[in-house]
Amino acid sequence: MEKVKVLVVGGTGYLGQHLLQAYAHAIPNANGNSFAFDLAFTHHSSPPPRPLLDAIPSSIYFQVDLKTGVGFEAISNTFGQPDVVVNCAAISVPRACEIDPATAHAINVPSSLVQWLRSFEKRTTLLIHLSTDQVYEGEKSFYKEDDIAVPVNVYGKTKVAAEQFISENFPNFAILRSSIIYGPQTISPVPKSLPIQWIDGTLAKGEEVQFFHDEFRCPIYVKDLVAIILALTSQWISEGKQMQLLLNVGGADRVSRVQMAEAVAQFRGYNTSLIKPVSASSVDRGVKSPADISMDISRLVQTLKIHPVSFKDGVRSTFATEARQ
Repeated sequence: MEKVKVLVVGGTGYLGQHLLQAYAHAIPNANGNSFAFDLAFTHHSSPPPRPLLDAIPSSIYFQVDLKTGVGFEAISNTFGQPDVVVNCAAISVPRACEIDPATAHAINVPSSLVQWLRSFEKRTTLLIHLSTDQVYEGEKSFYKEDDIAVPVNVYGKTKVAAEQFISENFPNFAILRSSIIYGPQTISPVPKSLPIQWIDGTLAKGEEVQFFHDEFRCPIYVKDLVAIILALTSQWISEGKQMQLLLNVGGADRVSRVQMAEAVAQFRGYNTSLIKPVSASSVDRGVKSPADISMDISRLVQTLKIHPVSFKDGVRSTFATEARQ
């Protein structure tokens, strides 16, 4: 059986962990594919957590500094050229990007990664790169991929720069403009607060909480995003045709923070009167935030025949999965 080499950059993060588990448990011959995956992943500082390593025992890992590219050569020597690279690594907290734009640019624009991949003679690697809905200005609803990217903050600007760098310097890529990613906690819990879990924990206290009523996104359930990445992997391996894709990757629904909180409250049986709608403009978050970056996902649906779940169904699945863990 053909072994497909997959490298997940940023494998210890939220999406990275979900992705590694999905690749590790992907069933050969599913969807007519007759290949299994050889897995490797990168991490930045502390060693990968033991629960993650136990969950994907056959994978190997490498410490890589994305700013300098130190660590990539070890991957060449030990793992070889990957067939697919999924880049999940980023400084994705907008406020952190405002405070240190230089570091944000150095990490979020994957120049060292692309230069390393270009060092291989064969042009047989697909780069799947996670971008963001924050490339859009936020002045209308349901942005399409062909709309002009006009980011309003440093984070969005670094992600636009990344998209441009990849499309100009690498032959085969799929750039995924992802919305808020939500879902169950990872096998080794990540330090950042997760959207559904944060809302749940806050409402569980039984106190009034303020949520924005005038900022809109299309949050995507993590397992839908993983399915999209696995589908792109399968397409690349089975067809081998040049791929230069830009896809909006969001869920089925355009929702405000208030609507997100209401969906959690309704599922958990909390008092929805605790949810107090406020305008985003009433809070200084130290960073400009686009008002409505909901996305049209028809290109995604047409290209991959994947239909992301509704927000309410995603919330239900999140709690159901965590109850089993």
